[in-house]
Amino acid sequence: MTDSQEKRQFTSEEWAYLTKYFIGNNYRYRENIIIPKSLGPVQIKTNEEKMVESFFESCAFKSAMSCVVGYGLGAAIGLFSSSMGPASVTDTAEPQTARQVFREMKTTTLGYAKNFALIGALFSGVECAIESVSKQIII
Repeated sequence: MTDSQEKRQFTSEEWAYLTKYFIGNNYRYRENIIIPKSLGPVQIKTNEEKMVESFFESCAFKSAMSCVVGYGLGAAIGLFSSSMGPASVTDTAEPQTARQVFREMKTTTLGYAKNFALIGALFSGVECAIESVSKQIII
């Protein structure tokens, strides 16, 4: 064996340090975490922030939110479309009253709102479920 191939012998202090490093308690305190700040200031999230973030990223919340937003958008589009043209034409020569016109507008508006809400919730729920399953398969 040459000198460069000799095995190095550790001293007792070095051996104690190595065993403590590899086997011992390696609890690192939060202040000792080094995060590169090349993209701006970095803040570590608390457990409460992580819980709130996971709630907002859940499939149930996304589906409920798209249902609510779809209902509002559908109501706006339904109101616009019902105001552009009357839904029904009566056979009698008497004109419609304001109450009848508003009743028809309400029916059309609510119909659009329900349909948009249902389609929004359905698509959002299916998309989120597929995305969640695909993440689990890939990981």
